[in-house]
Formats: sequence, C-alpha cells, structure tokens
Amino acid sequence: MRYLTDRKRAEGRGSAHAGTEHHWYMQVSAVGLALIVPTFLYIFGGAYGGTYEEVIAVFSRPVPAILTGLTLFVGLKHFQKGWAMFVEDYFHGTTRKVLIIFMTAFVYGLIATGLFALAKIAL
Repeated sequence: MRYLTDRKRAEGRGSAHAGTEHHWYMQVSAVGLALIVPTFLYIFGGAYGGTYEEVIAVFSRPVPAILTGLTLFVGLKHFQKGWAMFVEDYFHGTTRKVLIIFMTAFVYGLIATGLFALAKIAL
C-alpha cells in the first residue's frame, strides 16, 4: 500500500498525468523556434527569387541545410503537439483519437517529405 498525500500524487502532473512535460516541451520548442526561425528566414529570403543553380548552391552548404532541416523538424513537431493540445481540449471519444492519429501521421509525412527534398538538394 502506498502512503502518499494527495499533493504528492498530483505534484508535477495535470489531469492527464503528462501536463507538465507537455507544457515544458512546448515552452522549450517555442524558444528554440524563436532563435532559429529568423536565421532560417534570412537564409531562405536570400535564396528566394534566385535561379535554380543559386538556390541549389545555397542549400548545398552544410549550415543552411542543417538549419532548414532543424527548422522543419522542430516547427512541425511543435505544431503537432499544439494540435494535440487543441484536440484534447475540445474533442472527446473516438473523434479525439482519430484527429490525433491523423495529424500525427500527417506531420510525420510532412517531415519525411521535407527532409527527403532537402537531402536531394543538399547531396
């Protein structure tokens, strides 16, 4: 038998027993995105409007390729976690499960497609 107080059982957990971890993930990924997105936009903006060869030359370098992949992955995972929070708050039952599964599969598909396209450009 466990002798825990109500406060000890609830400490660090929301009603779904994962609220704190979810919240911290969103906070950390938001700070990370706030740091890398302006740099990505600067690099992408410099390449935008260039010829095919110029764009390939920009994204063939390691720093722009890694930064683009990182922005793609972290941004889409942040979106997926945010979507899951929205669905958990406003939908119930089977609809909730279907929407979370669909969006998770969709986000992983976008990540795979984006990283494949980036690898084709960079290599």
